[in-house]
Amino acid sequence: MNKFIMSTMLILLSCFAATAQKSDIQIQVLSENEAVIGANIYLESDKKSAVTDAEGKAQFSNVSNGKQTIIISYLGFETLKKTIQIPSQTAFVFHLEPNENELDEVVLQTSRTSRTVRKIPTRIEFINSEELEEKATMNPTNISMVLRESTGIQMQQTSLSSGNSNIKIQGLDGRYTQLLRDGFPLYSGFSSGLSIMQIPPLDLQQFEIIKGSSSTLYGGGAIAGLVNMVSKTPDEEPDLDIMLTQTHALGSTANVFYSKRNQKFGTTLYGSAHYQKAYDPEDDDFSNLPQTKSISFNPKIFYYPSEKTTFWLGVNGTYDDRIGGDMTKIKSGQTGIHQYTEDNVSKRLSSQAVYKTQLDSLSNFNIKNSISYFDRSLQVPDFNFSGKQINTFTEVSYERANAKTDWILGANVYSVNFDEADKAALQRDQKELTYGLFANSIFDISENWILETGLRTDYNADWGFFPLPRISLLYKNENGFSSRIGGGLGYKIPDIFTEEAESINFENVLGIDKDNLKAERSYGVNYDFNYQTRLGEIGFSANQLFYVTAIQNALLLNSSGTNFQFENAAEVILSKGAETNIKFNYKDFKWFLNYAFIDARLHYLAGNPQKPLTPKHNVGSVIMYESEAWRIGFETYYTGQQLLSNGTKTTDYTTMGFLLMRNFKWGALFTNFENFTDRRQSRFSPLVLPTHDRPVFPEIYAPTDGFIFSLGIIIKPFGNKAH
Repeated sequence: MNKFIMSTMLILLSCFAATAQKSDIQIQVLSENEAVIGANIYLESDKKSAVTDAEGKAQFSNVSNGKQTIIISYLGFETLKKTIQIPSQTAFVFHLEPNENELDEVVLQTSRTSRTVRKIPTRIEFINSEELEEKATMNPTNISMVLRESTGIQMQQTSLSSGNSNIKIQGLDGRYTQLLRDGFPLYSGFSSGLSIMQIPPLDLQQFEIIKGSSSTLYGGGAIAGLVNMVSKTPDEEPDLDIMLTQTHALGSTANVFYSKRNQKFGTTLYGSAHYQKAYDPEDDDFSNLPQTKSISFNPKIFYYPSEKTTFWLGVNGTYDDRIGGDMTKIKSGQTGIHQYTEDNVSKRLSSQAVYKTQLDSLSNFNIKNSISYFDRSLQVPDFNFSGKQINTFTEVSYERANAKTDWILGANVYSVNFDEADKAALQRDQKELTYGLFANSIFDISENWILETGLRTDYNADWGFFPLPRISLLYKNENGFSSRIGGGLGYKIPDIFTEEAESINFENVLGIDKDNLKAERSYGVNYDFNYQTRLGEIGFSANQLFYVTAIQNALLLNSSGTNFQFENAAEVILSKGAETNIKFNYKDFKWFLNYAFIDARLHYLAGNPQKPLTPKHNVGSVIMYESEAWRIGFETYYTGQQLLSNGTKTTDYTTMGFLLMRNFKWGALFTNFENFTDRRQSRFSPLVLPTHDRPVFPEIYAPTDGFIFSLGIIIKPFGNKAH
C-alpha cells in the first residue's frame, strides 16, 4: 500500500514539475510567403505579447509548457487564433489571410486589374459592404448618404421642391463626376440631379471612388473623378434580404434582394419601393421633402458555361414621380395664391450585358454593352421641360497580367441622343458619338516601386480628338508606409444639363452652339501618403492627400436678353486642397476622423473668388461599436462657411447622428436619429422668399429637411451571414 502511495505521489510530482517548466519559443508570421512586420502576437495563458520584427519573427522567453492559445492580429488581415503545444515544438510559422473588409486588400473593378489596392499606383477609395449596410439603414431610398459622408465629397441640393442633388468632388460641379454601375456609365446628362436620388443602395456590394482626372480609362466626364457602384453577385448559398423602414417625416421604404447560384446559372433579383408624403417642418406652406412615389427593379441572370467564362445580363428600371412646392396645392389643388409646384415624372430603363472569358493563365477577354433610356417631364407654372435621352455604350478589352506587369488594351464607342419634346419652343436636341482607344500598364519596377502609365485617344466628329495621357507612381515599404503621386488629363463635351440650367428648370436656356463653343479640358495632380501600424492593441492608419485640378474652357451660363446662353470661361477654374483621413480601432471599437480643405477659385472673375456653395473647411468624426449582437454609431460633421453667388457669406453648422442596431440570427432591428440637433437652413436664412404665388428660392447651402427619425427591420430568412 505504501509503495502504491509513494508511486502515485512521484507521478503527480513529475506531472507538476513538467507543467511548471518553462520554454523559449519563436513565432514567425507570413503572408503570401512575405514577412508581416509589426503583427501583434498575444499568449492568452501567460498574458504575454510581442510584435514581429523585420523577418516577421517574435521571441518569447519563459513560456509555460503545455497548451497555449495564441492570437495574431495585424491591420488589413484576418485575426488568427490557434492552440499550440509546448515543448513538443518551440518554433512556429503562421500565415495570415487578407481581410476583405480592409482597404489595402480589396480587388477593385474600376482599376481594371486583378491587383489589390496596395499594389495599384492609382489612388482608389473603397466603401465596403458593411459601411453600405450602415448607410442604407440611415437612408434606404438612395445613395446620397453614402457619398455625402465621404471626405472631400459634397452633395449639393439644387432644388427645394424636387430634392434634386448633384455630387461635387473636391469642389467641382456634379457634371464633372462620372457615375458608373458595374463599370457602365448609366447616370448622366438629362437625368442630372435626379441620378443620385434614384439609386437605392441595398443591392450594392461596394463603392470605388477615384478622385482627379480619370478620363484615360473611363472616357469624357471624369474630370473631378468617378464613382463606380459594384452590384452584388450570386453565391451558391441563397441570400434573401428584406428591409422595411419608416421615418417620422412620413416616408416609407421597402427593399427586397434575393440571389442564388448553381453550377451553370445564377440570379439576383432586387426591388425597391418608396413613398414620401410632402413634409414641411417650418410650417411655411412649402415642402422641404417632396411628395414622392418611386419604384425600382433590377433583375440579373448569370450563366457560367465553364470555370473560365461568365456571361450575365441585367435590366434596371425606375419610375419616379415627385411633386413639391406649395403644400396647399399639393394636397388640395390650385386655389388663389396657392399656385406653385414643381412636378418631376421620370422613367428609366437600362440593360447591361457582360461577357468575360479567361484565354489562358495570364490573359482575359471582355465584352460589355449597355443601352439606357431616360424619359423625364419637369412641370412648373407656365412652363414644361420634357424629353427623352438614349445612351449606348460598348467596350471590348484584352487584359494580360504576369508576375511584374499588367496590361489592358481596349476600344469603346459611346453615343448620346437627347430629343426634346416637339412642342417645346426651344428645340435643344443633341446627338454625340464618341470613339475611344485606350491602353494602360502597371509595372513592378522593384519590390518597393510600381509605375502605372496609360493613354487614351477619343474622337468625336463635332469636337475633335482628345489625347489623354496619365501616369502614377507608387512607393511602399515593409513598415506600413506607402505613397502615391499621379496625374492626367480630362475633357467634357458640352451639354445643357448643368447645375445652373437645372436651378432655373432649363427655362429660356439656349441649346449648345457647336460652332462657337469649345470642349472643356482639365489637368490634375494628386499626391498622397499612407501609414498604418499597431500601437499595442490599437490599430492606427492615416492617409493624407494633396491635389490640384484645373479646368479650361469651363462652360458658363450667362444671360442673353430674355434668354440664357452658354459660353466658355476666359480663364481657368482652379481647385486645390487637402484631405486627411485617420482611423483607430480597438477590439470592437472604431474611430474615424476626417478633414477636407477645398480652395476652388474662379479665375475668370475679378479677384479669383472662391466657388459659390463650396465650404473651405469640412470636419467629420464617426465612432462605431460593432459586435456580433450590436452596431452603435455616433457621428459629427462640421461644414464651414460658404459664399453665395452674390458674395454673401453663409453660416457654418454642425450636424450629429446616432445609429443603434441589434443583430439577430434572423436579421436586425435598427433606429436612426439623423441630424438630431435639427440643423437646417431655415434656422439661418429663409428657404422661400415672397410672393406666395410666385416664390423665389434662394441657393441651398445647408440641410433643408432637418432632424429625421427612422425605425426599421432587416429580415434575413437564410441566416444573417453579414454578422
